[in-house]
Amino acid sequence: MDYVSSEALKAGPRGTDMLLPHGARGVKVVIVGGFGVGKTTMVGAVSEIPPLTTEETMTQAGVGIDHNPGAHGKKTTTVAMDFGRISLDEELILYLFGTPGQERFWFLWNGIFEGALGAVVLVDTRRIEVCFEVVTRLEDRRVPFIVAVNAFPDAPQYPVPDLRTALALSESVPIVTCDARDRASCRDALLSLMVYLCTLTAAQEPV
Repeated sequence: MDYVSSEALKAGPRGTDMLLPHGARGVKVVIVGGFGVGKTTMVGAVSEIPPLTTEETMTQAGVGIDHNPGAHGKKTTTVAMDFGRISLDEELILYLFGTPGQERFWFLWNGIFEGALGAVVLVDTRRIEVCFEVVTRLEDRRVPFIVAVNAFPDAPQYPVPDLRTALALSESVPIVTCDARDRASCRDALLSLMVYLCTLTAAQEPV
């Protein structure tokens, strides 16, 4: 596998990937969450180009090092990032960067978040606790985000107010549901993020 340097992460897509149609604007968005919540699946499902993934097979070497509660059946893990692209319309193209979920790879987040306009936090309601540190890191970095609850078939469903309380989110942070396997559902979640970012921008503009 070709590993990605920290400088490459900061730079974002290659120049050949950034050739946009005339008048189009490219925006960097990060898909983040705990281990096994569906980040790689989401990027792959929604991307209009073949996604770049850095998944490696999990081995016995990670036993005792990685803490992956509730995801024992997962055989691969992202070790650097996922990358995809989606055109929301003729004027707005999103470059999607999926972060690694395992904590020992979180040092890569510094480069991945460089220049990001916002983030989608994927949540698995069977393991809400794995997102606590993720949300804290985003808040510390002052990166605007929404929460997207990935609808796993056997996952419990909770009222939005209960999820907001569990994640200690302010009332302004949107919480949506999505299916990380479904392109339309993932696109709707990304649109929710864009609407939220527009709302934040409007609130900061002088009257």
